[in-house]
Amino acid sequence: MNLKTPHIINEGIEQYQLGELKGNHIHYDFEKILIYLDVKGKLLFGEKFKIHKEDREILYKLCNYQIRDWQNCKKLNIDINKGILLSGPVGCGKTSLMKLIRHITPQYPSFELIPTRNVTFAFNHIGYKIIEQYGDNRFYCFDDLGIEPIGRFFGKDCNVMGEVLLSRHDLYLKYRFKTHCTTNLNAQELEEHYGNRVRSRMRQLFNLIAFDKKCLDKRR
Repeated sequence: MNLKTPHIINEGIEQYQLGELKGNHIHYDFEKILIYLDVKGKLLFGEKFKIHKEDREILYKLCNYQIRDWQNCKKLNIDINKGILLSGPVGCGKTSLMKLIRHITPQYPSFELIPTRNVTFAFNHIGYKIIEQYGDNRFYCFDDLGIEPIGRFFGKDCNVMGEVLLSRHDLYLKYRFKTHCTTNLNAQELEEHYGNRVRSRMRQLFNLIAFDKKCLDKRR
């Protein structure tokens, strides 16, 4: 990446210009971003990947958030200071889109995508240090929130991701460190899984961006 031209991204011998650089500000073009995301998606996930028309609204929100377009985000009721909670049915493409949008802003720090079940499995092996580990100042997207099992360490049960989210909430209040998540669950299911205390803090942590519940499984 050339820091002087962060709006131009190289993929092999090809260049993709996502907008125009005017002074210190990039005026992004959503259609050009979509062209690049389609190319990058095929590189990451294979030739069968494509941008579906029904996903354009979701992508418009995610892209405006990722490029930090304050004006559009305000219109979309998105708080740039919060993280993203991307929800939708199984197979709608949540994980793929979160992996993709990182690539349109190489000038910004990226986040690490962590499956929630891996966090629980690590807790079962190592214990409470895992909760401390993910309660640090790094930038994470926790994938598939709500499908992970309850953790158990030395015979004691623990809702591991619930504790991690409480730690991340503390970090957000003190330092504005953001957290992202994807989930198949709706708000009521999240509250049933994690309790009202965690759910209320999630409202402060996240912007909710949701696929239509009738969205088709793209894996089929």
